[in-house]
Amino acid sequence: MAGPTHPADLSACEAVRLIATRQLSPVELADACIARVEALNPAINAVVAWDVESVRKAAAEAEKKVMQQEPLGPLHGLPFGVKDMIDVKGLPTTFGSEIFRDNIATRDDAIVAAMREAGAIPLGKTNNPDWSAGGNTINKVYGATGNPHDPTKSAAGSSGGSAALLAARMAPLATGSDTGGSLRNPASFCGVVGYRPSPGVVPGDTRAIGLFHLSTSGPMARTVADAGLMLSVLAQPDRLDPLTTIADGKLAWDPASFASVTPLDLTKQRVAFTEDFGFAPTESGVREAFRKVIARIAPHLGPCEEAHPDSHDADRIFSVLRAIAFVGHGRYLEQDAAKVGPNVRANVEEAFTYGMQDVYDALTAQTAYYRRWQGFYDHWDFILCPAVTISPRDWHELYPSEIDGNPTKTYYHWLAMAYASTLAGHPSITIPVGRDDLGMPFGLQIIGKRHDDLATLRMAAAIEALLAADRIFGVPRVDLDKLAVKPPICQTPGFIPDW
Repeated sequence: MAGPTHPADLSACEAVRLIATRQLSPVELADACIARVEALNPAINAVVAWDVESVRKAAAEAEKKVMQQEPLGPLHGLPFGVKDMIDVKGLPTTFGSEIFRDNIATRDDAIVAAMREAGAIPLGKTNNPDWSAGGNTINKVYGATGNPHDPTKSAAGSSGGSAALLAARMAPLATGSDTGGSLRNPASFCGVVGYRPSPGVVPGDTRAIGLFHLSTSGPMARTVADAGLMLSVLAQPDRLDPLTTIADGKLAWDPASFASVTPLDLTKQRVAFTEDFGFAPTESGVREAFRKVIARIAPHLGPCEEAHPDSHDADRIFSVLRAIAFVGHGRYLEQDAAKVGPNVRANVEEAFTYGMQDVYDALTAQTAYYRRWQGFYDHWDFILCPAVTISPRDWHELYPSEIDGNPTKTYYHWLAMAYASTLAGHPSITIPVGRDDLGMPFGLQIIGKRHDDLATLRMAAAIEALLAADRIFGVPRVDLDKLAVKPPICQTPGFIPDW
């Protein structure tokens, strides 16, 4: 099952090349991915809805185009996972909410439509928390998602199903979205790549507050090059997204540039690194793992020292702005409070403790925060930091109430390492860099300059290449044969939470 020639083990870039040269059949690739889901998904519950016959039909149509020598899209024949926050026509979109348990999508989301146009094939929907609120993928509709490296541990969230699917090599690509690290945190926990682009790079026509930049969609993959290839398809003009800058019909960036990510020269990069940005509640084990990674990378960098932007008020800013994003969910509490998860409920209740002065203060503080970050990047090209404040824990724990014996402030406080850059709107990518002392995957977060998405990808590609053959800091692989004989996660007590 885990052999190097298994089609589902191929990178997206390699699979596309082989399909284009008729060395790999789209039907063969689809069947391999379907077989992986059937064999491994019971142990981790990453894929929560799919239509196998539709996948096979789409793969047959993709193969027909190849054989007839028709023009092929950049993702032709590639199956991909779709987070259950966005629509795939004909499949459920539940948002992880009991209220929408029976909701069937009647259209494709813009992201899915773009992927289809490029030749990709939706494999199925991947699990996320109730309304993607929180860093542990569990809900009352589909239950919990386990980490492929250890199904008793969390896959993080909110794009946990997508990250687990990738780590278990069920598909080469997956969609995700990110507010407080929902692309980056699960990538770290599962040992894959999660990329949060600059606001507006990946357009979203379904964001309720279009000018609010906290949330964005982005690519997830197993390599930086694959994430870049997917981004080249997603980063297209869309006037329905007010954060996407379009002048004379052109974007501020060239989407095609993401399709071929060449590594930067590490020796010329000015790099700051931090364990906590001065405020994140980072676990001692994470600090130790990060120091080892920095010690391995630092000799290959240009100027490199411990430093970070002034981020002292990040917790307060993020709390208020996150509350704005969730206050609209109050309608679901009014509709049927019993069907609303505790994290969403907590956010709505918190929102109503704030007044207009709090909102004004948070928005003006965020502006000052943003300007401090820009000043910091006058002297540095990148910031390196851990992706998450903790090592993966038991998925029964909805969120860590304490870290190293110190209580957390909220259910999302442990996501602070990610929302530090979210607030400033900088592109950020998480790549796998070995394992921590507990044997779980460890993710390195790389934060680039605002709007410098290509350089951020190139920096990640350079570090990925540096560590590719490293026995300690290379990409951690899931033992697929061992995972295949794990008992179904649905048999574990607490799989469906009792909220």
